[in-house]
Amino acid sequence: MKKYLPSWHDDEVRALSELAAGFFEREVVAHNEKWDAQHRIDREVWLKAGELGLLCCSIPEEYGGGGGTFAHDLAVFEAQGYAGDLALGISVHSGIVPHYIAEYGTEEQKKTWLPGMATGEILTAIGMTEPGAGSDLKAIKTTAIRDGDDYIVNGSKTFITNGASADMIVLVVKTDPKAGAKGVSLLIVDLRDCPGFVVGRVLDKVGQHGADTSELSFTDVRVPVSNLLGDAEGQGFGQLMAQLVQERLIIGAQASGAMNRAVQETVAYTKSRQAFGHSLFEFQNTAFELAECQTIARTCEVFLDHCIQSHLRGELDPSEAAMVKYWLTEQQCAVIDRCVQLYGGYGYMREYLIARMYEDARVQKIYAGANEVMKGIIAKSL
Repeated sequence: MKKYLPSWHDDEVRALSELAAGFFEREVVAHNEKWDAQHRIDREVWLKAGELGLLCCSIPEEYGGGGGTFAHDLAVFEAQGYAGDLALGISVHSGIVPHYIAEYGTEEQKKTWLPGMATGEILTAIGMTEPGAGSDLKAIKTTAIRDGDDYIVNGSKTFITNGASADMIVLVVKTDPKAGAKGVSLLIVDLRDCPGFVVGRVLDKVGQHGADTSELSFTDVRVPVSNLLGDAEGQGFGQLMAQLVQERLIIGAQASGAMNRAVQETVAYTKSRQAFGHSLFEFQNTAFELAECQTIARTCEVFLDHCIQSHLRGELDPSEAAMVKYWLTEQQCAVIDRCVQLYGGYGYMREYLIARMYEDARVQKIYAGANEVMKGIIAKSL
């Protein structure tokens, strides 16, 4: 079938997508067993991504970035989904954290952090979720109480991508614990020399086994007041809501790439696999299932294309970002599940890419705001 060419894929973006696809296949997917065993991906892989220009693609060149648009970042994340990888926490490090710094950081903060992030020498995380607060960010309990020129940080975070490997984290805290959303602030925390900071468990997940997803705790950690993001306390909730639009597009791009790869792999498998004297693809049920899956994947691509173009024009609203995150992740899980069924028993074997994609996909419906929360955002816009 003719490949769909998104309108946001100009020649430069397309070339970057192809470069990224080769990188993920060669440097990440080919070593899945190693990453799974150690629950993290080696720093050398991040450095190679930096050398290829795959990190911080839309950050201005003056801060070490690629100087492109967010379309360049999305091309990398779509290629990651297509490769069948969701272990490398590149979407957090490259698609989320640097934009908080670039958008809300001081000139000193930008120069301190962004160049090293673009090369992969500084690895980053974002600390939102807590044991008692996930999609409801107003309910976080981690505090940062001012004491002279420092904040004293106490609290814990969980499900943190890159948590055990990160050199720096953008931490969501309450600078005014009694003010609800108006008391939320964001702090840059240097984890390389951080008394009171402890990495807890690297979590054993259903999927994404190679991803470093960790529990973190902060006990009387002193953070300079100059590390606050924004020009005043209490701006964090608004900053989070503004940046979550891009985060939800990232997940949509990964989901779209994964759906297309799942259908492609399953078509090839069913055409080669014989049963009752015929290829599996020759059975009408198989052909019709794949026809439906391809149609779903294509319609998702078109909707994603529309949303990305809206975002590049500065017109994507939170409800449409919620739609793309909710709908594409639901379809990602459904399409991959149908593909697994067509593999039969082999679809349940982790040596096959489709099985790994199946277990990796499920959490896409949960993080960056559970899909039930996405429906609530959409409903409020009606």
